[in-house]
Amino acid sequence: MAEGGEGLAAVPEHERILQEIESTDTACVGPTLRSVYDDQPNAHQKFMEKLDACIRNHDKEIEKMCNFHHQGFVDAITELLKVRTDAEKLKVQVTDTNCKLQDAGKEVIAQTEDIIRCRIQQRNITTVIEKLQCCLPVLEMYSKLKEQMNAKRYYAALKTMEQLENIYFPRVSQYRFCQIMIENLPKLREDIKEISMSDLKDFLESIRKHSNKIGETAMKQAQQQKIFNIVLQKQNNINMSRTMYITNGKIPEESNEVKSTYAFEEEDENEEEGDEETFENYYRKQRKKQARLVLQPQPNMGYSFPVNRLFDLLFEIRDQYNETLLKKWAGVFREIFEEDNCSPIPVANEEEYKIIISKFPFQDPDLEKHSFPKKFPMSQSVPHIYIQVKEFIYASLKFSESLHRSSTEIDDMLRKSTNLLLTRTLNSCLQNLIKKPHIGLTELVQIIINTTHLEQACKYLEDFITNITNISQETVHTTRLYGLSTFKDARHSAEGEIYTKLNQKIDEFVQLADYDWTMSEPDGRASGYLMDLINFLRSTFQVFTHLPGKVAQTACMSACQHLSTSLMQMLLDSELKQISMGAVQQFNLDVIQCELFASSEPVPGFQGDTLQLAFIDLRQLLDLFMVWDWSTYLADYGQPASKYLRVNPNTALTLLEKMKDTNKKNNIFAQFRKNDRDKQKLIETVVRQLRSLVNGMSQHT
Repeated sequence: MAEGGEGLAAVPEHERILQEIESTDTACVGPTLRSVYDDQPNAHQKFMEKLDACIRNHDKEIEKMCNFHHQGFVDAITELLKVRTDAEKLKVQVTDTNCKLQDAGKEVIAQTEDIIRCRIQQRNITTVIEKLQCCLPVLEMYSKLKEQMNAKRYYAALKTMEQLENIYFPRVSQYRFCQIMIENLPKLREDIKEISMSDLKDFLESIRKHSNKIGETAMKQAQQQKIFNIVLQKQNNINMSRTMYITNGKIPEESNEVKSTYAFEEEDENEEEGDEETFENYYRKQRKKQARLVLQPQPNMGYSFPVNRLFDLLFEIRDQYNETLLKKWAGVFREIFEEDNCSPIPVANEEEYKIIISKFPFQDPDLEKHSFPKKFPMSQSVPHIYIQVKEFIYASLKFSESLHRSSTEIDDMLRKSTNLLLTRTLNSCLQNLIKKPHIGLTELVQIIINTTHLEQACKYLEDFITNITNISQETVHTTRLYGLSTFKDARHSAEGEIYTKLNQKIDEFVQLADYDWTMSEPDGRASGYLMDLINFLRSTFQVFTHLPGKVAQTACMSACQHLSTSLMQMLLDSELKQISMGAVQQFNLDVIQCELFASSEPVPGFQGDTLQLAFIDLRQLLDLFMVWDWSTYLADYGQPASKYLRVNPNTALTLLEKMKDTNKKNNIFAQFRKNDRDKQKLIETVVRQLRSLVNGMSQHT
């Protein structure tokens, strides 16, 4: 009974455990299952039986559920299979309809895009028209301003400027062209001011020059006015007498009208007298000012005595004074050149850079970007010369100011004196410096650079003179500075010296040549003197990088041509009697080095093999002897397409005769060897043919 009671008690417990297993998360099933094993004996077996019974119950419920829904599932599948065929047909129809819509829509899309584009263009055109209508009045007014400036209607131009600034520019201030116009207005005002001041000065000067005629005309007009006043006074007296006669005749009915008329006339006369007094005072004031200008004595009259001879003497003294200044500044320039080291000016910091800029007007954006330390391209003499030219202008001005001449005449004096300083004194010092024997290639290059910067600074000297005299450079009779021609002549002289010294240096290297003209075999490498010469030319042309491209190219071409000529003269030297084939081969190695140097483009700017053509005469001559192609030479001689077109028969004959004499001397026993005999006969045959060719040329000439 106890066991049966325990079994009955266990059944509800097992049901509880099963309910927990079904309703609890799988992570919490462990403790529930553990309670099965912790209970009474055989509880596990009973639990398993209960679990199997529960599983069977669930399987039955699942089976019932499936049986209940199976028929509906089958019906749904059947319906889907029926719909499948219709769906495929519908898909095909939808696809066809979509393609047709797409095809029909392409044209609509294209037309729509065209409409959108046209509307955008229309909107843009409308906007442009609106903006142009807003801008056109501004442009018309600005064009009107330009026309007024060209027509010299400066007062109207100022009024137009005022209208532009106050009315028109604010409407289009957002446009760039408006900003440009606004920036130009101050300059136009300044131009008007300068032109007006110049016209005023010219007017005042013309008044002083023509004061005699003005006085004569004024006297005549005053006399005519006096006569007119006398006649008018007589007429007034006659009218007054007539008025008195009528009054004595007693005509009372007209007296009131006459009185009223006289009253109105008196009022009008009072008003006219007031206006007349105002205008008369203004007129007298202006005439007094003009009279002071007219009546001011001319410079060549102190107390009404002529002083022309005194001024002529002063001008002669001025010329002598200028000559003295020129001699003094010649010494100053020589001292500057002697102290100059002919090397670019180094600057270590910003302070030193600003010091140089304050002395000389130098502008180079690339140099400003470089970090310190850096170098100016010109040497120390350039800023010193610029400063001394300004000092000369000041010294010349001190004497000219005391002559009481006009600003225009003083400006002309200063410019002429400065031109003499540049064209005669400074140019002479530069030419003497260039001709000095101790001046080398590096110094000549620096002189060319210096003269270039001095030439560019001449415009600043002109501005300097303009600021002193207040005479614009645009004036017709203003003398220009001749710095351009002065420094250009100096540069040409320096360039000529560079070509000469470079050729002299080449001659010095060539004189070191020590060929063994009788060698049987070449050394296999170029001669030492030639390699030294090429290294010298390379380093020299590197210094030429700061020169204008044309100068550097001309120097390089001149050097190569001179070297080619010197080498050719060495071969054809009359003192050289014999040349072996080994010597020709060694000489060919040297010429190859020259050609390699020319092809390496030591100076940029040459096109193609232009520089190599300097050695073309040597190359064709040596190729002829190296290949021994005499048949081709003789057959093609005189033809434009000849392989040896640059080989002169006289040159070839001279060199071949030297080689023939060498073969005779070195091959005393050559007559016993057949090959040597054949070669000797061939040389003699070619010599005879060349002689006949040369003789034919001389007879033809």
